[in-house]
Amino acid sequence: MSEARPVQLLFMGRLQPLAGAASRQLALSGSTRLSGLVAQVAAADNDLGAALGEPSIRVAINAVIVPRNEDPAVLPGDEVAFMPPFSGG
Repeated sequence: MSEARPVQLLFMGRLQPLAGAASRQLALSGSTRLSGLVAQVAAADNDLGAALGEPSIRVAINAVIVPRNEDPAVLPGDEVAFMPPFSGG
């Protein structure tokens, strides 16, 4: 029986100081919805969870941007990136 791979969480920009790192690993026993993954993070860290719930935060799963109105499945081994709005020139 193979071990489940953790989900790799990436935090960009202003989310990094809230997370305390640029990335974290989260063990999943099976698939979960993106909303469930965010709820799991929020249960362990209220400030980070509140920031991830902001409407301006974009999410990419395996380098594909997820539309705000979707709640896709997240599987063990996936990479989930949380990105605040970017600006620059």
